[in-house]
Formats: sequence, structure tokens, C-alpha cells
Amino acid sequence: MGKTVPSYRMALEMEIARWRGFRKTLPEADKEAFDELMDMCRSFGMASGNACNPILFDCMTMSIMLAQENKLRELEYKINKLQCQENSAQNNIPSPSDESILQ
Repeated sequence: MGKTVPSYRMALEMEIARWRGFRKTLPEADKEAFDELMDMCRSFGMASGNACNPILFDCMTMSIMLAQENKLRELEYKINKLQCQENSAQNNIPSPSDESILQ
């Protein structure tokens, strides 16, 4: 009989384990960043598993890019909100609601 194909999550953990040597040589701050990237891969496990992509690293990369995009959007939102508040304070204008900032 043939081998059973591991689930995406199992294959992901095996792939992360393969990178252990690389992680080991990183400075401590970079180890934390590496671990955060791997956690990003884990957080999109369901979507990656449904992608049916035989190249695991493609799903890992897409998961990291999605997580980074979400962080960028959150930061942009916060920056826009602060800029609106600053402009309102300088002009003594009431700050707009959160919904108008998103537009």
C-alpha cells in the first residue's frame, strides 16, 4: 500500500523542523522574528490545507504575506486615525468617526 499523505499542519511542522538549524544560528532578536513568521504560517493552516498546493513553501510564504498585509493595514488605519485627530486638534474641528477614516 502507498504512504498516507500528511495533513498540511503535520507537513508544516516537519518543514519548520527542517529549518531548525537555520534558526539556531540566528541572533536572539531574529529568532523571535523567525518564530513569529512560523506562527503566521500556522495561523493560516486551514486555508493553506485547502489550497491543495503540493509545494508547502508556497503556502507558508502566502500565509506570511497575508499576516504582514493585515499588520500593515492595521498600522495604516492607526496612522490615519492619529493624523485625523492631529488635524482636528490643530483646526479645532471635531474628529471624524472611525468609519470615515477607512474610506
